[in-house]
Amino acid sequence: MTQVLDRPVELPAPTPAERTARRRAALEWIAVHSLGVAAALFFTLPFVFVFLTSLMSDSQALSRDLIPHTWEWGNYQKVFDTPGFLTWWKNTLIYAGLGTVLTVVSSLPVAYALAKFRFRGRNLSLMLVISMMMLPPQVVVIPMYLFWAKQLDLSGTLWPLIIPMAFGDAFSIFLLRQFLMTIPNEYVDAAKVDGCGDLRTLLRVVVPMAKPGIAAVALFQFFYAWNDYFGPQIYASENQSAWTLSYGLESFKGMHHTDWNLTMAATVLVMAPVILVFFFAQKAFVEGVTLTGVKG
Repeated sequence: MTQVLDRPVELPAPTPAERTARRRAALEWIAVHSLGVAAALFFTLPFVFVFLTSLMSDSQALSRDLIPHTWEWGNYQKVFDTPGFLTWWKNTLIYAGLGTVLTVVSSLPVAYALAKFRFRGRNLSLMLVISMMMLPPQVVVIPMYLFWAKQLDLSGTLWPLIIPMAFGDAFSIFLLRQFLMTIPNEYVDAAKVDGCGDLRTLLRVVVPMAKPGIAAVALFQFFYAWNDYFGPQIYASENQSAWTLSYGLESFKGMHHTDWNLTMAATVLVMAPVILVFFFAQKAFVEGVTLTGVKG
């Protein structure tokens, strides 16, 4: 019988080339993660500073201290008690929420037609959509204001900003069109063979497959409307009951220009909904934006 000796198996020593490759890989790992940590701190620290300042007292907010001596959570209650703040919040929710729904509903059929239909003038229509993306809103602000204010008497309201969203948005149409191009035509053709019309095919087949792209467009539009300052300044500045948070925050800053703790608390309340929405929808958002560039 042969006797098996239990002794460790000696592995061959790494060659100089292998040691060099391992050191290079370790250094690359450290460099990449260091840059990632630095970038995260670069974008995160301003929010941390604003949040900590919002919890300071009036006297400490102007000092060099970074950590509150006493955590003044009542600053947020003072912001909510400011006359008009809840109205600004409600107006912003209506503007951003209704505007997002109207933009998605109106832009999706146009994007579907540009992506899946073959008709004369299709490329020209796409070029017109792209050209509208390149047109600055400041170019048409005067005639548009005269139309909404003089002809329709809607100045002092948010309707001049909400109603146009029911007729599509160039950027949303282009983004949805690019995403719908990634959906194979075989699915659409199979639905039509089964007797589905164009509208039913869009609702039953295309929309479920285009959820990431729709989510990305909805988030883009929601963020734009929530942070819009130019539009409310033009159309709603004369009526304080129609102000949004972005425009009202400027007025709040004027009223509390020395109370930086209250100004920072108001800023946190304005930013918080956008951060929460992106945090819970970031997966669909990233997927939708990524897939829009797969096929042109």
